[in-house]
Amino acid sequence: MSKKNKNNKDTKTVRSINNNIRSSVRKLNPILRGIVGKKVDIAMRDLQFSEKRITKDIRKTISSAVANAENNFQYDIDKLIVKEAYCGKKIIMKRFRPRAKGRAAPILKPYSSVTIILSEAKKMESHGTKS
Repeated sequence: MSKKNKNNKDTKTVRSINNNIRSSVRKLNPILRGIVGKKVDIAMRDLQFSEKRITKDIRKTISSAVANAENNFQYDIDKLIVKEAYCGKKIIMKRFRPRAKGRAAPILKPYSSVTIILSEAKKMESHGTKS
């Protein structure tokens, strides 16, 4: 019984993780779903013109992944696409707000971690008739 070794060298992926982003997973997920499968420059442009506050941190994570791809692996940055983008829960700061009649109401301040995985776009084969 031997284990098969998985080599990630043939898939050409680059990862960048941004821990402790001050936003909830519920607010991050729709933004991240909108950039998956797009080229990096198009994803950065979409995030730049978004009205959400958190897109600045996501742009920083993507630019870090692009810098990793360029400096560490010598990839062509024009061919990079966003292969995966997902987030996960981190800590939740708990604070309390004073309310009427001596009561207290909780305030939950969630943190998240964002992971961006880039890969090089391969030449797509067109199906159909040749022209």
